[in-house]
Amino acid sequence: MTAVQTPERIELGKFFQVSVRQFDADQAAPEMFSAAIDAEWHRLLNDPEYAAFCTANVGRLINHVENTGYGRISWVDAYEEMFGQLPEVWFTDAEGVLDERALARYRETGEVRAEWDCTPIPGDGGDVAPKVSEATAG
Repeated sequence: MTAVQTPERIELGKFFQVSVRQFDADQAAPEMFSAAIDAEWHRLLNDPEYAAFCTANVGRLINHVENTGYGRISWVDAYEEMFGQLPEVWFTDAEGVLDERALARYRETGEVRAEWDCTPIPGDGGDVAPKVSEATAG
């Protein structure tokens, strides 16, 4: 892929990795709570290289679905196990403004409580494409 690897794009790739881990463990789809990272996801959804981005990060296509809610973000522990503490970009809005209170609360408690308006679609029912090796076999 020729696109610049912005912090938002890097974190979207990590979010996809956490998502696949959740899907493969039959856990709920992760909540996308970052407006900055979600804005990048929306930009990529309209990019012809989106499939390549998904393949490079998780070996399969990840789809997007509207799903609103508020509460504890369920996948933070999985992210921290895989990559360490959430970086500031997760607490940044689409205009680049950092929510310092939310970041401080996360750093103090290890929990994130937030609103979300979308999630990745889990792999059952064909909503997430099969792994690339399976899709091309045959």
